[in-house]
Order: sequence, then C-alpha cells, then structure tokens
Amino acid sequence: MDKKLEKILPLVQKPARYTGGELNSVIKDKNSVDIRMAFCFPDSYEIGMSHLGIKILYALANAREDTWCERVFAPWDDMEKKMRENEIPLYALESGDPIRDFDVIAFTLQYELCYTNVLNMLDLAGLPVRAADRQSLSPIVIGGGPCACNPEPIAAFFDLFTLGEGEEVNNEILDLYADCKKRGASKAEFLRLAANIPGVYVPSLYSVRYNGDGTVREIAPADGAPAKITKRIVRDLDGVFYPDTFVVPFIEVVHDRVTHEIFRGCIRGCRFCQACFLNRPIREKSPETINEQCKVLCRNTGYDEISLCSLSSSDYSGIEALLDKLLSWTPEEKINVALPSLRVDNFSDELLEKLKSVRRSGLTFAPEAGTQRMRDVINKNVTEEEMLETARIAFSGGYSAVKLYFMLGLPTETDEDVEGIGLLAKKVVDEFYRTPDRPKGRGVTVGISASSFVPKPFTPFQWEPQATREALLHKQQHLKETLPSKKINVSFHDINTSFLEAVFARGDRRLSAVIEEAWRRGCTFDSWGDKFKFDVWMDVFRDLALSPEFYANRARNYDEVFPWDHLDYGVSRAFLQREDEKSKEAKTTGHCRLHCAGCGANQLNGGRCDV
Repeated sequence: MDKKLEKILPLVQKPARYTGGELNSVIKDKNSVDIRMAFCFPDSYEIGMSHLGIKILYALANAREDTWCERVFAPWDDMEKKMRENEIPLYALESGDPIRDFDVIAFTLQYELCYTNVLNMLDLAGLPVRAADRQSLSPIVIGGGPCACNPEPIAAFFDLFTLGEGEEVNNEILDLYADCKKRGASKAEFLRLAANIPGVYVPSLYSVRYNGDGTVREIAPADGAPAKITKRIVRDLDGVFYPDTFVVPFIEVVHDRVTHEIFRGCIRGCRFCQACFLNRPIREKSPETINEQCKVLCRNTGYDEISLCSLSSSDYSGIEALLDKLLSWTPEEKINVALPSLRVDNFSDELLEKLKSVRRSGLTFAPEAGTQRMRDVINKNVTEEEMLETARIAFSGGYSAVKLYFMLGLPTETDEDVEGIGLLAKKVVDEFYRTPDRPKGRGVTVGISASSFVPKPFTPFQWEPQATREALLHKQQHLKETLPSKKINVSFHDINTSFLEAVFARGDRRLSAVIEEAWRRGCTFDSWGDKFKFDVWMDVFRDLALSPEFYANRARNYDEVFPWDHLDYGVSRAFLQREDEKSKEAKTTGHCRLHCAGCGANQLNGGRCDV
C-alpha cells in the first residue's frame, strides 16, 4: 500500500471502502495485459458494491486475458479532503494505481444527480474533465447505464457512450481499442471507428442547432457517424456471460447478498416508467439456469440470501417453478430467498405458500396512485379490489407490515386523487382487522412513500411537464392533512432533487456548462440530502442565463425535436405518442401477455418477445 495512503486511512470514516483486497477481487500482473480498465461507480462504495451491473461487467472484462478491470468508487468528503491534501490521485482498488494511467475509464450512470461526482472523480484523478481537453488515445472515458438514454447534458465530458446492454458491445469496444493501441492510432481515429460499432454513440461527431425559442432544431452527424444509434440488447439470457462469483465486501453495503437477474424488460407499460421501455423487449432466463447460477454464487461468496431481480418479479412466467427449485436446497443451506418487485394483481395464495418457507419481512407494493381514474391515466392496470385482495392474502399468511409506493404530480392529478392515496391506505388498514386469520397480538403497519413524478425520455410521458415545486409542496401538505388514520405513516422524496432530476433527464448539451460550474462551486453527492446544495444550483442557472423550468416544467409539442431523438431504444415514438394521448382520456392498454400493443421493441430481437 502507498505510504501516503497508509497514513491517511486511520483518519477517515470506513477505511475499508478504500483498501481493496476483498474476497474474489481480481488481481493480475499489469505487465501481462494490454488494456487496463477502471470501472467507476460515481457514488459511495456501499451503493456501488450493491449494483448488479458493475458485478457483471467487472467479471466480463476480467474474463479477457488481455484486460485487467479494477473498481473505483467516489471517495467520501473526508477521504477526498485527505487525498487532495496529500496529493494522492484517484486510484483503483485492486492495484492502488492512479486511474489517469489506465487505458479505459468507464462510468455507469444510474442517476442524473451523480453527474457532478463524475467530474469530481476525473479531476481527482488528475484528468481534464472535458473530453476535448483529453487529446491522447488513453484514457478513453466511456459512459453507460440508464442515463445514457439521454447523455446530452454530460456529452462534453465523455468520449463515447454505450446504449443498452453492455455484455457484447463492451468487448467489441475493447477489441477495437486493443487494435488501435497496437497500431498507435490517434484518439480521433479510434472514435471514428468506434462510432460504427452498433450501440456506440460518440457525441463529438454530432452537432446540435437550436431554434430561437431554445428547442432543438437539428442533430447532425459528421465523419460518417450514423444518423441514428440503436441500443444493444442480449438476445439469449441463458447463454450470455454471467459471473460465477462476486467480490465480497469487508463492510456492510446496501444489498449484501447474491442478486440474480431473472428477466429483462417489463410486460406492463406503466406510462411513467422509463425502465419498462428502456429494457424491452422482454427476455427471460430459464429457471434451470437461474437455479444453477445461484448455487454457484452462494458457494463462491458465502452469502446467505438470494434476491431475484427484475422490474416485476411475479410477472416472470416460471416464478413458481423457479421457487420450487430454489427452495429444494436453500432451506437446508439456511439461505433466504427474497422476491422484490411484486405486483398486486398477481400475488396469489400459491405464491404466498412458496414465500412462507423463507424469512418473512414486510411486503412492498406500488399502486402509484390513489384513485382508479389516476391509475388508468398512468396505465397501472391495478384495481382497488385487487389491492385489497392482495392485502388479505398477505395478512392471512402472517404479514402485518405493508409499504405502498405512490407518486405525486402525475399528469391530470387533482386534489381528490391526492386524497385517494390516504383513503386507499386506510382501506388496507381496515382489511387487516377484517381478516379473521390475521397475525394475533400484533397491529398493522402501513407506510406510504410518495415521490414526485419526473418525466423521462422514452416514456409516453416524455412530453408532459413536471408539476412545479409550489404545486408539489401543496400536494404533499394536502396528503398529510387528509390522512384518515394514525396507523398510516407517510414519507416524501425531496422536491428539489426531483426537480433537478427532471431538468437533466430531458436536458440538452447546454447543461454541460451548468454541471461543470456547479461542480466547481462545490456540488458533489447531489443525491444525498445533507450534501445537496440546491441554492448553488439555482445560482448557476441564473448566472449562465439558463432556465431550469424550461426543461422540467414545460409541456412539449408532439412535433418537437428532443435532444435524444438521434438515439433509438427500440420503442417507437408513434407508440409512445399513442399512449400519451390515451392517458388524457384515462384509457388503458392491456399488458403484453394479453395482446401486443405494437411498441416495436421486438424488432431488436428478430421480431421475438418472451411474453
């Protein structure tokens, strides 16, 4: 370990965040590899080490003989201060080497409010934050993850982005880089060649022109770059690479367990949900493959819990067969099976019986809206009767704690819709006391979590405005004042962070200057409430003469050019517009297993969708 680093570690919180050396971390001889890659998560170690994507892509890159991939996380304030005071550049955990000397620096972009951390990590590494100021072939700075669906606000800082799923495209980029490095090619040549890899977006090869009203007029490619970049998907989840081991942290992290992805995409089509549409078409992994991979992961990590990961776990067509297989060996091994992301309209007695044999905790469901009209607007396709029937099944099965997720500020929402949230929660409370075989000697706990609606790209609501901050404050207060029972607890997400999230979700390239200036004025870890400097952000917008309300609170016309219109995630714009139009009449669209609504994403999979 570096002597300077050894000196400062006893002076910071949780030094194990910064030491490396964990079980199953990959160590290679740096002199025997051609490519050194830093995989960066722009948030704390505890959050990054819980993320499944970084585990998959870390193992995938290290499966290559020519590549050594190492992990990097954003150091907390105390560690950053000591690193800067002692001139310790940002380093990779496995080797302790400065990442400025690596070939590839890859960031996964999971949340818009991590953007200033990206800049801070590049600066802490001793690198210019803007891509145009990094002239040499190394390091190439890559971005991926869900925020890459509209990377324009951070386009100035990245050399390229990968759209969609990374298991195949990442290897193609590394192959190209290895060839360019061997030939002594320039960065410009590498980027021109990379732009022709399907799923790769090189922002420097595209120019943007604006209309007089500030909207985008045109996005024009240059140097042979494609006019439209289509996301990459993995067609065969049974055959795709999946790790046989995870790095096991020394300290507790947010999700300290085996996480296993059971399928990608979602059949439901909730109109606010970006993840649903970004991850289509639906593709499932077989119960046999999942079961065997879970066995191997538990054996190689020592974890005593498996979490089955998806956007809607009870929509997995083989869920009961999978649970049968897992429960044939996990109880004996004292391994718990967690099944998050359950739907209220397919939570059955049979599924409850399966869950009874695992460690019981509270159940979480997401009605999203309190009235049927509002649920129809968002295409939730859940009725109050189904919600209460689900509660009855859960209570009769021994559960006494339920958490309900809702959103405030959805399009067309009224005060009556807001009041309906509390009324629905009260009916769940009443259902507990009406259930004869409920848990005896215990009271019911019903929690409401109410977030603020954020319009996102590639959703039917991408044209809709976010409610103003004043309107959202009114809605929060109205919900608190109209709660009909003291047995209901309510919590709210911060309105200002949701506002900034909406700004960057639908933003354009002009926001790069805002992000850079806010970072220079001390903004980092913006998703953390005690770190968020909302007033600083507003000062920057004012000083740079840009209106955040222009991005967050403005309704779009159907013919407006979006900053992300040159990127294709498979779901057609015509389908999204039809869904938005139906929402205004509170008309629903059935889920994919009832009938195909023609979203278009199946064309990415040769016309196939695993519904």
